[in-house]
Amino acid sequence: MTSRTLVMGVVNVTPDSFSDGGQWFETDVAIAHGRTLLDQGADIIDVGGESTRPGAERISEAEELQRVMPVARAMIDTGVPVSVDTMRAAVAETALDAGVSIINDVYGGMADPGLAAAVAGRDCRYIVSHWRGHSDVMNARAVYTDVTAQVRTELAERVSELLDGGLRPQQVVIDPGLGFAKNAPHNWRLLADLQELMHMGYPVLIGASRKRFLGQLLAEAGAESSPGFRDRATAAVSALAAAQGVWAVRVHDVAGSVDAIRVAQAWREAEDER
Repeated sequence: MTSRTLVMGVVNVTPDSFSDGGQWFETDVAIAHGRTLLDQGADIIDVGGESTRPGAERISEAEELQRVMPVARAMIDTGVPVSVDTMRAAVAETALDAGVSIINDVYGGMADPGLAAAVAGRDCRYIVSHWRGHSDVMNARAVYTDVTAQVRTELAERVSELLDGGLRPQQVVIDPGLGFAKNAPHNWRLLADLQELMHMGYPVLIGASRKRFLGQLLAEAGAESSPGFRDRATAAVSALAAAQGVWAVRVHDVAGSVDAIRVAQAWREAEDER
């Protein structure tokens, strides 16, 4: 790991992801894609087997393991840090036993109360995302009076509960959960207030990649741009987030964000030399 912002490359082993429509669903194809992301400069590979797009239906634990573990094991064999995107304790335990070094839980341990215990005492990072409900209800819960203050308070409460459950502070990474129970103005406010989140004292992960609020920003003639046309905007977010000093960005297009972060890092270093 380095002092610069890290790039986490996404490998969705799903048939229904909003971002790539199941392009990497087959195991061999997903593994090849992960290796391509490494060649492009990814510092971490994040493997997920369950879609979290709005309205997505849950899959079984057995199905999730069948999708995720062959790809995760292949990525572990490359020597790169591997993250598994899961909300299930059993999947986290299996992944950690196999050598995964990060558990990325978009539901912050709230979907499975056993997840904190599964991660506690392990030599791994645990990414705790802000969450207000599963994919089928989260849009209805995007109601805030002060989104930054409320997300910060709710994240702090969740982290405190996880620490009481045995998680160690050095394991914690926080994620404001852009797009999860948040509309476009909420997402932009959270990005503008990144320093307030970083002042919580934990590394911060930003996952803006290809999300709907970028498609709305780039809309033409009232139609949102499709996910695959949001990568340049994603790279811009990566550069701005890196300039703020976030721990990592989670992206689908690794090459663009690697370059963007190099620019942001050079800029920060020049400012430090003043």
